[in-house]
Amino acid sequence: MKKLTTNQIEELLKSLDGWTYENGSICKSFVFKDFKEAFSVMTRIAFEAEQQNHHPNWENVYNQLTIKLNTHDVGGITQNDFDLATAIEQIVKTG
Repeated sequence: MKKLTTNQIEELLKSLDGWTYENGSICKSFVFKDFKEAFSVMTRIAFEAEQQNHHPNWENVYNQLTIKLNTHDVGGITQNDFDLATAIEQIVKTG
């Protein structure tokens, strides 16, 4: 895994709607109808994260979910973070 530069991160973020680069992570917050919907999506994300062997930092409060991705092994952002973010977007869109 290769740590991406700030320029590479900013370029890749252009393809991910609403994701930002903050404090060494790519981040996004999602709002759902209720807790049950948020937790359902979190469960689906958990299965995908396990499949990719790349796990998010996240926080859930009622219907809100905030996800932060980085690669601890390299101390920054890698393509793995963008791959998981893309998969998360697909999971959220398919409800």
